[in-house]
Amino acid sequence: MTPVSAALHDGVAPLSFLLGRWAGEGEGSYPTIEPFRYGEEITLSHVGKPFLAYAQRSWSLDDGRPLHAETGYWRCPSPTRVELVVAHPTGVVEVSEGPLSTTSLVLSSTTMAGTGSAKEVTAVVRHITVEEDRLDYDLDMAAVGVSLTAHLRGVLHRVSTPSG
Repeated sequence: MTPVSAALHDGVAPLSFLLGRWAGEGEGSYPTIEPFRYGEEITLSHVGKPFLAYAQRSWSLDDGRPLHAETGYWRCPSPTRVELVVAHPTGVVEVSEGPLSTTSLVLSSTTMAGTGSAKEVTAVVRHITVEEDRLDYDLDMAAVGVSLTAHLRGVLHRVSTPSG
């Protein structure tokens, strides 16, 4: 049986500007690694419930090898507040929250947890701005004994919007 296309839940309507599939490129650096460039795709979708489903993947622009992926959920407890829960395949789980405007958000981690084999990540801050079909972001990270510092910067463009 094919599911019926659901209307966007009112509880996530303030996040509707994020919906769709986004693709683009970015660059990364960190004191413990060599700088790198990457391709990236992000998808934000809904099923009619009070959350957006989130999936991200990135790959090396040099040779196409996979670099990172993450998956999670965006929630909007009020029209001016957003919450993000993300699972990283490295064994790290991130819970971030922050203010929401009509085109931008800043999400700061409130909880970072990891499995016994995960590298230590103690904080993440995501700065996201959307203007029409362009999404710019910066991600700062504190990990492996390094205090919060710039890690990723990317520019993505909306490739498609969800149907329904």
